[in-house]
Amino acid sequence: MPFKRITYASAIDALDALLKSLAAYEQKYQMSSDEFYANYLSGKLEDSKDFVEWAGDYKHYIEMKKELEEKLKVTA
Repeated sequence: MPFKRITYASAIDALDALLKSLAAYEQKYQMSSDEFYANYLSGKLEDSKDFVEWAGDYKHYIEMKKELEEKLKVTA
């Protein structure tokens, strides 16, 4: 399967895209990303394509949010 790389103009644009992706999964599966990720990590959910992508998006969101919060603390 080919890897698709998307480049964003800013971290805010990337974060916005991640939030939209997470919201779509949350609506489709009727659970929050937090709840999904906890269930996924504990092995309660299968490794379907959607779930693997959702987990990847959520992990990326957590990392990106943490990085942005740290940068804001330094500049504030």
